[in-house]
Amino acid sequence: MAPVSQQLPSPRIQIRFLYLAVFAAGMTTLGVEFAASRLLGSIYGDSNLVWANIIGLILIYLTIGYFVGGRWADRSPYYTTFYRLIAWAAFLSGLVPLVARPILTAAARAVQDFDAALTVGSFVSVLVLFSLPVTLLGCVSPFSIRLALSDVRQAGGISGRMYAISTLGSIIGTFSPVLLLIPQLGTARTFLVFAGTLLAVGLIGLALQDRRAAFRLAWMPVVLAAGAFLLLRQPIHPAPDGMTMIFEDESAYNLIQVVEDENGYRYLLLNEGQGVHSQWHPDDLYYRRTWGFFLAGPYFNAPPYTPDQVERIAVIGLAAGTIARQHDAVYPGLPMDGIEIDPGIVHAGQRYMGMTQPGLNIIVEDGRFALNRLEHTYTMIGIDAYRVPYVPWHLTTVEFFEEARDRLAEDGVLVMNVGRTSNDRRLIEVLTRTLLEVFPTVHTLDVPNSYNTILVATVQPTQPGNLAANLSALPPDAHPILREALTDAAGSIVPTTPGDRVLTDDHAPVESIVDSMVIEFLLGGGLAEFTN
Repeated sequence: MAPVSQQLPSPRIQIRFLYLAVFAAGMTTLGVEFAASRLLGSIYGDSNLVWANIIGLILIYLTIGYFVGGRWADRSPYYTTFYRLIAWAAFLSGLVPLVARPILTAAARAVQDFDAALTVGSFVSVLVLFSLPVTLLGCVSPFSIRLALSDVRQAGGISGRMYAISTLGSIIGTFSPVLLLIPQLGTARTFLVFAGTLLAVGLIGLALQDRRAAFRLAWMPVVLAAGAFLLLRQPIHPAPDGMTMIFEDESAYNLIQVVEDENGYRYLLLNEGQGVHSQWHPDDLYYRRTWGFFLAGPYFNAPPYTPDQVERIAVIGLAAGTIARQHDAVYPGLPMDGIEIDPGIVHAGQRYMGMTQPGLNIIVEDGRFALNRLEHTYTMIGIDAYRVPYVPWHLTTVEFFEEARDRLAEDGVLVMNVGRTSNDRRLIEVLTRTLLEVFPTVHTLDVPNSYNTILVATVQPTQPGNLAANLSALPPDAHPILREALTDAAGSIVPTTPGDRVLTDDHAPVESIVDSMVIEFLLGGGLAEFTN
């Protein structure tokens, strides 16, 4: 109730401000959900499992909120109660990224150290952080209907109006984080924008009813501002031990970091920081990692196969351009189409990792979409769109491989980077089986000292021994890193084993396969492989 000395707004103003509060709450609810996916995705990725956890728990919290909010409104049908609820929902939403920072930092270190218990605990802890703010946000709609309802005969119209306004806010909360706020401000600041907007609405609404009550909650924006000032200046993820942070940014797709070691090597890290997606050094081109194996792909063709036969390549998953840089060194001026969905990664590659090759045509689009629009014929199509531990499912189907084959030359090859564990090759086998639906031959290369396998599918029927034969026949002036790459690849060939299913656009359970592999890896003591 308002103090006697304060004049209340007219009923018309009160109902209009109530609509504004409902709109802001609906916007914040969906904004928090999308920002939550990025907050967790920086550690745990954005698999269906993560999304299922986020959406499922938020729906549970909202369900509780609808129930509690209805009963709460019946017991205390006052605007002051409603706006206090709004203020607390906003404040707790704004606390999430600030309180979660230490938890996520601990989780990042746990992932680096393979501490499963801490990782799982952190994951659960962050999800629990959303319970109170989202539950309170769920209280808003039934509470607002109770306040607006003066005649039971108007219940249908008022309820419909409130849910329509809330849904309109939710639409804004759906698109604005993805298209504007996260790319421009980052995840934590996106939380604070939504929370700050809702908090302002709640405190102003409360002040219209009871200025003293609003004043007693004035500490809320002060606490959020102070927390943001103290915590948001720190890196989202600390650089790995022995590394220096060169660059950190959040795009619409990834948390992007470029770090440098004491020897001047730079590494592109994304999200959870588990995989190195590109590497650069001003005086070194070959790093005995996955990227060099892409150089070997065309040399599975029948001998003699010489460097002058490589005419044009495409790379899906360009990242910061390690593959492109190596190919440009081996084949100066080689036309290359590099496809990368994330413009933030392209920026990092061009500014910090030497991705400035004159023959490189950078295309910022989804890999499959871009490939279907290109009209060139390629000697090699490389697929390195690998986000630990997943490969995008739409780049694994028989339909996609048919599309890729149609853009390969008669001596063309498709080279694909895929993940595995030491004892589980299910994804490798399924992809091999799918590739053999389109290509006559598939070769398998296990990258040493890694959990990566390279699959090489050839347009022509080929033999594993072709690689060694072409290595022996390389001209004397062939680039040294080409010799190193072919030597490493020839020593890494393993038997090709097809699986028992074919992945299609209609059914490609890639994430389910990977999730099962990861769980069995953890339960089977796989973490000990890293710590011993």
